[in-house]
Amino acid sequence: MADQEPGTVLGYEQARDELVDVVRRLEAGGATLEESLALWERGEELAKVCRHWLEGARARLDAALAAEDAEEAEQGGPE
Repeated sequence: MADQEPGTVLGYEQARDELVDVVRRLEAGGATLEESLALWERGEELAKVCRHWLEGARARLDAALAAEDAEEAEQGGPE
């Protein structure tokens, strides 16, 4: 598990890939309770990062679609 420098922003793909690794390690078992808890906590952090990126992407898509709809409305609708 790669620890990030304070203030470092993970990209979506990096966070997702690390989350997949965390899940694999938890599913494999063999970790102590303390290690498992640390992995779970890291997984929660990574899931939040992924959720943040996905929500941002959704907002950008919604804004683009709304702008497209507004443009069509100004032009009298699709032909």
